[in-house]
Amino acid sequence: MSETKPVLHVHERPAWNQWIVLSLQHLFAMFGATILVPILTGLSPSIALIASGLGTLSYLVVTRGQIPAYIGSSFAFIFPLIAAMSFGGAAAVMVGTFSAGVVYGVTSVLIKYFGVGWLMRLLPPIVVGPVIMVIGLGLASTAIDMAMNYDEEAGVYVDSLRHFSVALVTLAITIVTSIFFKGFLRVIPILIGLVGGYLIAFMAGIVDFSPVAAAPWFHVPDFAIPFVTVTPMWSMTIIVIMAPIALVTMAEHIGDQMVLSKIVGKNFLRKPGLHRSLLGDGIASVMASLVGGPPNTTYGENIGVLAITKVFSVFVIGGAAVFAILFGFSGKIEALIASIPGAVMGGVSILLFGIIASAGLRLMIESELDMGDKRNLVIAATILVIGIGGAFLEITEYLEVPAMALAAILGIILHAILPNKTVAYGNGQLFSDLEDETTTIDESTTTL
Repeated sequence: MSETKPVLHVHERPAWNQWIVLSLQHLFAMFGATILVPILTGLSPSIALIASGLGTLSYLVVTRGQIPAYIGSSFAFIFPLIAAMSFGGAAAVMVGTFSAGVVYGVTSVLIKYFGVGWLMRLLPPIVVGPVIMVIGLGLASTAIDMAMNYDEEAGVYVDSLRHFSVALVTLAITIVTSIFFKGFLRVIPILIGLVGGYLIAFMAGIVDFSPVAAAPWFHVPDFAIPFVTVTPMWSMTIIVIMAPIALVTMAEHIGDQMVLSKIVGKNFLRKPGLHRSLLGDGIASVMASLVGGPPNTTYGENIGVLAITKVFSVFVIGGAAVFAILFGFSGKIEALIASIPGAVMGGVSILLFGIIASAGLRLMIESELDMGDKRNLVIAATILVIGIGGAFLEITEYLEVPAMALAAILGIILHAILPNKTVAYGNGQLFSDLEDETTTIDESTTTL
């Protein structure tokens, strides 16, 4: 692990006034990403904020307060969430989110007792990379429709020039922030893009601020509580839509934990252990499902803030979680979020979805995959065309395998049956590093 001189150590508690400021700063870095997922999928941003706060607090408990990680809405589930919402609304999302959390939990138990090698063999870079690309590219049309103000009922773009102009300015603000800004501001390009784009949209006359003025400061969101306000829709189709994506986000989670360990200077893969970290993610998603929120995961933005501020305190992370819960009960904040025009969301999403797709390509490049090898070409090509093309399997009236899940499943199957598996790992660096980091995982912890 690299040597890092922190401003606040992992278990160091700041003075109360510093605590408030640092926690708010951390939340603001997570805020844009946390609210973007529910807005794009039709869920409640207020509930997503509350689920994010509850998930982070539960994560800190499960990991014994040893990992300074914030939990928020997962971008990988945007497409599955949209599909689940169209299939059965909040009742379907609840079951899908719960199933994703269960996959995390089961995997954490398997890693505890059998190590992590089996997971990396199941999900080599040639499978994970293209699937991540599908997640981003599959949402490209969604970003453009929002940016150009597509009217689904009429089937036409309405006042597209004005809306797309706002979207392009929003995109420009986000890009400039990401590339040219320094320090903490560079970590929050989504939030700055949303704020800047909102101001431009207001001047362009496409923002209705009256609901914000009329909204109360305090309100109770319409929680989707199982068997109380919503009856869960138990369907294999929903489970197939959501659960396989958890395997992909696990690969991202592992990468996040490795980077976080290097930044903080502690080996989190050994202590408290990768199994605890994954279990914390899973419990966070299960908790989100119990209130009607989207699946949660650890955030790359969290890593960026820690790297810049050198504030590693879990008390600051916990404070950010508490503020997220409090903000979720604010009617003003919910109304303000709801008033963000689709053009602004579309402008931010153009960059965001492209970055997600690029992250998959980056994984393949860093793994030094030989794309001249026919085996790799076959697997990547199949995943990309099936996933982006929108292919699906309607097995029965009650069971449908959608494009993204089908692409991931076919990729895993092809990797399992085709010969010469070694080329699927490229330079094998991620795999070997992870094996080194987790060889003594069972020595550091003896109970889940």
